Amino acid sequence: MDFEIRPLQEIDLVQVLDIENSCYPNPWKESQFRQELAQAYAHVDLCWTAEELAGYLCYWLIAGEMQILNVATAPQFQRRGVAKLLLQHALNVCEEQGLQRSYLEVRVGNSAAISLYRSFGFVDDGLRPRYYSDGEDALLMVKK
Repeated sequence: MDFEIRPLQEIDLVQVLDIENSCYPNPWKESQFRQELAQAYAHVDLCWTAEELAGYLCYWLIAGEMQILNVATAPQFQRRGVAKLLLQHALNVCEEQGLQRSYLEVRVGNSAAISLYRSFGFVDDGLRPRYYSDGEDALLMVKK
């Protein structure tokens, strides 16, 4: 499939929220995505195929450090390389701007995401017990 990556625009929020709500038990609210739109250091990259939103990745880039905040792939596009494409794109953009380190938290039970991050060179960097509202731990990962 041919994918195009471009930044989030306000007009995209309905589709982003549809994916967010289908992927997470405690999804971000519209106000959280609007906050990301308002911050100069915040980036939300969308992956499109034709007119359909396949997924998105939210991250901050501050002083050479990238913090990955939210990654989601629409259910019908999962296991088709969307998250991998988005992550590679974001890392490339940040590297062009002097990236030194990347950080993220991921649910310890999300083995697919953990495997993806490890394939990019992320390593385990700690654990946040009961980090998520349902009590699941978060695995901290870093890439230098």
